Amino acid sequence: MRVVVQRVNGASVRVEGRLVAQIGLGLLVLAGFAPADDEAALAWMADKIIGLRIFPDEAGRMNLDLAAAGGSLLVVSQFTLYGDASRGRRPSFVDAAPPEEARSRYEEFVQLCAASGQPVASGEFGAMMDVELVNSGPVTLVIER
Repeated sequence: MRVVVQRVNGASVRVEGRLVAQIGLGLLVLAGFAPADDEAALAWMADKIIGLRIFPDEAGRMNLDLAAAGGSLLVVSQFTLYGDASRGRRPSFVDAAPPEEARSRYEEFVQLCAASGQPVASGEFGAMMDVELVNSGPVTLVIER
């Protein structure tokens, strides 16, 4: 599993002009899945993201997690995180999980994140989405399991 986590002041997802999800302060999580990903990897990633201490405390230091900051998650599936552009000009996506496997893993991952008790919104799997965000910091992390 590979994710890009961005600390945001706000983020939203639209599909064909229709607002699908929106959060204020929180984390935008772009998530890609590989065929070998299992429930343990998904649970590890959900726990890692929920517990990341990347929000500023009263001294301005990155010291608060999502709950302490009062934030939400917006999870968006993004198979292109497994794109390999090392050869040629057109990326290969052979390392990404096939769509039906990825859908199942995505849905399970969203549920695991929601089980933390934090508010979780999600994009629409397989749709062409317009994702808007206001990156705070900017703070962006790439995490792989």
